[in-house]
Amino acid sequence: MTPAEDRPRDHVDQIVAQWAATRPDLDASSMGVIGRISRLGVLLVKEQAHVFAKYGLDFAAFDVLATLRRTGAPFELTPGQLAASMMVTPGTVTQRLTRLEDAGLISRSHQTTDRRVVTVSLCDTGLELVDTILPAHLANEHRLLAGFTPDEQVTLASLLRRLLVDLLDVPEPVSHDD
Repeated sequence: MTPAEDRPRDHVDQIVAQWAATRPDLDASSMGVIGRISRLGVLLVKEQAHVFAKYGLDFAAFDVLATLRRTGAPFELTPGQLAASMMVTPGTVTQRLTRLEDAGLISRSHQTTDRRVVTVSLCDTGLELVDTILPAHLANEHRLLAGFTPDEQVTLASLLRRLLVDLLDVPEPVSHDD
């Protein structure tokens, strides 16, 4: 038995094997990487949802609160800045903001110099909540990666970063006049 045959098999192995059997003329090995990344995305969001649900939030709500929190005091951004930082559309942000504002976790206000510009701010309740959740969220992420050594985690992060950069998923400079 070769080292590759010694490893546990997953669903992606089965898919790649099926393609190899039915279309041996094609190289489906890329599915081994892309399929696993896609599947991991679904599974990781599901695992994270368990933590957020304990605090009455979902991933989307936590994403807004965490984005505002990590910007530092005064914990405020425009909806456009939030969308860019969270990698979602402005319409998606608007839906999330309404729910969080109704819950008293964020507030929206218009700038005095230009009423068209809206500022989203983290309320004290939202700040306390995100600061309470963050340690549990990070502990959960560490649990999910516990099968890797610290060096393997660095290597994995580096390889994934390279793929993202190759796909041009790089941040744009933050504009404060959004």
